[in-house]
Amino acid sequence: MIRARIISTGSYVPPNVITNSDLEKIVDTSDEWITERTGIKERRIVNGDQAASDLAYEAAALALKRAQLKAKDLDLIIVATVTGDMPFPSTACLLQNRLGAKNTPAFDLNAACSGFIYGLHIANGLIKSGIHNRILLVGTEVLSKFTDWQDRTTCIIFGDGAGAVLLEATKEKRGICSTHIHSDGNLSDLICLPGGGSKYPASRDSIIKKLHFIKMKGNETFKVAVRTLEDIALKTLEINNIKPSQLSLLIPHQANIRIIQATAKRLDLPMEKVFINIDKYGNTSAASIPIALDEAVQTGRISEGDYVLLEAFGGGLTWASALIKW
Repeated sequence: MIRARIISTGSYVPPNVITNSDLEKIVDTSDEWITERTGIKERRIVNGDQAASDLAYEAAALALKRAQLKAKDLDLIIVATVTGDMPFPSTACLLQNRLGAKNTPAFDLNAACSGFIYGLHIANGLIKSGIHNRILLVGTEVLSKFTDWQDRTTCIIFGDGAGAVLLEATKEKRGICSTHIHSDGNLSDLICLPGGGSKYPASRDSIIKKLHFIKMKGNETFKVAVRTLEDIALKTLEINNIKPSQLSLLIPHQANIRIIQATAKRLDLPMEKVFINIDKYGNTSAASIPIALDEAVQTGRISEGDYVLLEAFGGGLTWASALIKW
């Protein structure tokens, strides 16, 4: 039986740091308030001319280097993002060109914070079916350019970054065990970016109304996220006949420390088995999990044979999970 296996990881975050203390100077908030409610201490922000494809390139190039592969070895490139360089062409095509992956098919995927796991779902299916053998999957976001820095409910949350993985076909009894994706468009208004599309194209009115910035109903989103992530984590383990105690590591989307803690509690997992870097980077949407996964690999938190559970929740609404035997 063919499985898809992650053979390499890479990540990149811009060097500019904005701390909670910095935010205290521009909006009515405090380090204590932000830390208590979100777990975030600082976040990374791009330079003015950096775009999503620039961050994606750095993460992807590192993953290729670690795998000792060239861009010509790729069969497909998938980029998960909601903050691509432009409406079209896709950020994936821009990345393909910069990597030098000539003629390699490439496309973007929009599932907000669940985008990376949605990408895993697609890549897993394509590799298992035999259609593709080696796939580059990147999550990249430049959320700072779509953040209203006068809105204290959202500007404290988001950051920029990119993470990448290389997936390859294997006949070994390891790799992606299963992936699970869901959505509920009935709750699409909980997290959205209204402007810039065909419904509210750029205009004087859309700019005045700040429609080109992220809008979020925090309390409602929190309640749905907690319930949804607890359920999908338990169901994923049940489907694979795996007990929570058999997990070596839970890598959740880094959205809110209280959501992460609630899921760990439901799984009866000690926090030592939960990977957390939200304090350093904030919520980087589709880049969140691949950045965390890369850090977990590079710091020795994951070993061969470990069961690793990924889970995410985001705008759409979307939610997703993946169980991996490393």
